[in-house]
Amino acid sequence: MATISDILRHKNTHSDASARGGTVTVAPDSTIADLASTLTDNHIGAAVVLDRGAVAGIVSERDIVRHLAHGGVLDRPVSEIMTTDVVTCGRDDALEQIAQTMTERRIRHMPVLDDGQLVGIVSIGDVVSSRIRQLEQERTQLEQYVAG
Repeated sequence: MATISDILRHKNTHSDASARGGTVTVAPDSTIADLASTLTDNHIGAAVVLDRGAVAGIVSERDIVRHLAHGGVLDRPVSEIMTTDVVTCGRDDALEQIAQTMTERRIRHMPVLDDGQLVGIVSIGDVVSSRIRQLEQERTQLEQYVAG
């Protein structure tokens, strides 16, 4: 059974994102303009908001877009638009369960915690890619079994 650790291992060997095991973070008092630059520079769709080392929220491109209609949003702090009810997972959580949670709750990014400390983040794209890799491995094994 695949776990979140499998995704983190794959991301850490195939990612150039900086900070905490490939997880980009921002402070709650960072401006939304700084957040937008951080997301763009790192080619990512969300960042975890850390306050004194603890997860305080998560903020995404969608959060920025939703608030642009209010004007003057780029100078405001990230804390004004971040989601504070953050759904997290652990390294040993089953990939299948996390996929179900992400789908049911319409979550695109989920921080990964280990003993309360941020160790990574998984996206719905990471989950789908992992499942595709699993299916390809299973297909290869079946082909080898049938051929051999």
